Amino acid sequence: MMNKKGFASDNNSGVHPDILKAISEVNNGHVTSYGDDVYTKKAIRLFKEKFGEETDVYFVFNGTGANILSLSTLSNPFHSIICPATAHIMTDECGAPEKYTGCKLIPVNTLDGKLTPELILPHLHGFDFEHHSQPKIISISQVTELGTLYSIQEIKAITDLAHSHGMYVHLDGARIANAAASLKLPLKYFTKDAGIDTLSFGGTKNGMMFGEAVLFFNKELSINAKYIRKQATQLYSKMRFISAQFIAYLENDLYLKNATHSNRMAKILAEKVERLGVPITQKVEANGVFAILNDQIAQALQKEYFFYTWDELNHEVRWMTSFDTTIEDIDNFCLLLEKLLNG
Repeated sequence: MMNKKGFASDNNSGVHPDILKAISEVNNGHVTSYGDDVYTKKAIRLFKEKFGEETDVYFVFNGTGANILSLSTLSNPFHSIICPATAHIMTDECGAPEKYTGCKLIPVNTLDGKLTPELILPHLHGFDFEHHSQPKIISISQVTELGTLYSIQEIKAITDLAHSHGMYVHLDGARIANAAASLKLPLKYFTKDAGIDTLSFGGTKNGMMFGEAVLFFNKELSINAKYIRKQATQLYSKMRFISAQFIAYLENDLYLKNATHSNRMAKILAEKVERLGVPITQKVEANGVFAILNDQIAQALQKEYFFYTWDELNHEVRWMTSFDTTIEDIDNFCLLLEKLLNG
């Protein structure tokens, strides 16, 4: 039995019908395995159309695998990776990036999940000093874990700083479609054109069943990527079932339609709960709403609608909307919230 739709995570949503149809349509006959098939070639072609001919594309199973492949390909175990303290690679991947790269993660505290050159600079030291992990990668997320967005100018400031120190910039794009929808910009503008070196391109949170992509914007950087993908157990034999999803996802801008909807649902949710007197703690720039809620009310609400407490100490909760969130879902949620607030 399916549970009532909650606001815990866009991972909790189902699969878009067009994605299911695409999977079904390639489930006929035999094709060559490990990506040497027409569907994978077409999916890679679509990525090149979005990001440029020189883009090197690797499909993997999931977001953690995408981040591992991105970071491992650009680093050696004596390197360090600078990231926000709230970054997914720091808090939610069970130490996988550190285990597989061997690198030291350096978390930086932020107010809104966004790094800036000023926050990064204090960690850029110890170059060519053998007793110190060598800074090599800056990892940022777009959308951030706090639901906020970097502008092109903010990303460019970080990539310029990194490249001036011989470093690379990785972008965790688990919700990159939501960023594109909110910024109203082509994907290429705030990634490759802004100086990003490697991108973990997500789809699972926005209507896909499984599968992510890793994009390298300079093929000289990805020479070893195929071997690292294999060692990291991220090379899928029946690649067509990932590729078919990306074809459906990219070909008619399904990624953008889904993300535009989930972003709009988050704005509506935020407006409604604010009218009930619930404080919002972060800018609602994509499909996440962060709010302050009394513990007792939050726990009562969670009995009907599953969502996470983000910061227990500050009574902060997180509500995520999805491609399949409806106005009715939000209205019913807010009706219960209003009832609880009024005692």
